[in-house]
Amino acid sequence: MPSDSETPATVEIWTDGGCKPNPGPGGWGAILRFGAVERELSGFEAATTNNRMELTAAAAALEALKRPCRVVLHTDSEYLRNGITRWHQGWVRKNWRNAAGDPVANMDLWQRVLAAAAPHTIEWKWVRGHAGDAMNERADQLATAAMQGRK
Repeated sequence: MPSDSETPATVEIWTDGGCKPNPGPGGWGAILRFGAVERELSGFEAATTNNRMELTAAAAALEALKRPCRVVLHTDSEYLRNGITRWHQGWVRKNWRNAAGDPVANMDLWQRVLAAAAPHTIEWKWVRGHAGDAMNERADQLATAAMQGRK
């Protein structure tokens, strides 16, 4: 998406994921915006959870970037934002164990998100879900359509 300039490009990303019921069939959606160019991504899983879909959306969006970028990633998932900005360092230090000593839930997807995020400089922004943010609403629509088999 970004050009080959020396200054890393800024890509804005909005992600969402969900299940109905939770756990159950789920979908995820992501929108990547670089200048005037937008790209939409979405996917479906037959048996998953809300949290797994939120993580999948972020991983897939970051994996879609072709070169290192400055990224502003908007998510309505406090689980994703807190995990990536606050908790993961402790999990890694404790060999992917949580505070109780149990294996971290969704470790495979946390590792995927961290690997996808590594080449980039990312600002993780939390937005309130279903509160009128147009791009968050669009990401939710993509996730819902994928979950319902329409995309």
